[in-house]
Amino acid sequence: MKFTLEQVATMLDGVVEGNPEAVVFKLDKIESASEGSITFLANPQYTPYIYTTNATAVVVSEDFVPDKKIKSYLIRVKSPYESFARLLELYDQMKHNLQGIHPSAVIEETSTIGENVYIGALAYVGKGAKIGKGAKIYPQSYVGENAEIGENTILKPGSKVLHNCKVGNNCHLHTGVIVGSDGFGFAPGGDGYKKVPQTGNVIIEDDVEIGANCTIDRATLGSTIIRRGVKLDNLIQIAHNVEIGEHTVIAAMTGIAGSTKIGSHCMIGGQVGISGHLKIGSYVKIAAQSGIMNNLRDHAVVMGSPAFEIQEYRKAYVIFRKLPEIIRNLQQKLKNNG
Repeated sequence: MKFTLEQVATMLDGVVEGNPEAVVFKLDKIESASEGSITFLANPQYTPYIYTTNATAVVVSEDFVPDKKIKSYLIRVKSPYESFARLLELYDQMKHNLQGIHPSAVIEETSTIGENVYIGALAYVGKGAKIGKGAKIYPQSYVGENAEIGENTILKPGSKVLHNCKVGNNCHLHTGVIVGSDGFGFAPGGDGYKKVPQTGNVIIEDDVEIGANCTIDRATLGSTIIRRGVKLDNLIQIAHNVEIGEHTVIAAMTGIAGSTKIGSHCMIGGQVGISGHLKIGSYVKIAAQSGIMNNLRDHAVVMGSPAFEIQEYRKAYVIFRKLPEIIRNLQQKLKNNG
């Protein structure tokens, strides 16, 4: 994909300073960009690189004033960061502008395939499955029996949506995601544990993004539900019958045990562990590596394992760090008084 600087400037409502017919065909960092690249300068910390970069063009602020000659052409915009983010978005859309069904894909006759769909090599679409208009099913992906994939949703290579599960519109499932694996249900018996059948499904609403190698278990009964706008990082485990509210974001390696309900607009850090059957309110913030063992009210901000209110945690941590000194002083006083 090649574009002239004039075309790029038009996309960004910017102005070219230099040759408008110069061509760029890749995006890169300002410190390592090569000829044919377009990059940006938004953080003043990176200003020295604009004089050494080999990029063909640099997106800069309207009021940027160079201290010396720059060999790259400039595209002046109101906000370089926002403009470059827009370029990344456009590039990503073009990259995913795929259509057609690969000959090696297996599509069962009773499935329904929408218009302008892409289904890659060695992908499988099961009986009764529905693939929405404009969806992209990348190579080696799996869509199970009676599963539903919404319009413009992307399943990256090796992702799997198992039987009866539903994924909404404009979702993005990255490589290795598994939606609808069995919940961890076992009943203790005299001779070990007996598996409890997991007969429910997973429902993922619109505009959800799920990072690589996340696993979302189907419900024992009913549905595990990921609400609209949720963003999940890589390597997250969501157990059976969990519900996650709208626009909640969760960082990598977090685990959520069964039947816990999480509200909307929450922010959950990496490596957080959340016990089962809890109710987490909306607008809650949980610091990384916290352990959640109790319900949390709306707007709570917690830290620690077990977690408690973050300001109290910080006060306690100050004392915890001084414990060796406190103990030494106490022992010395006891010795002096003994």
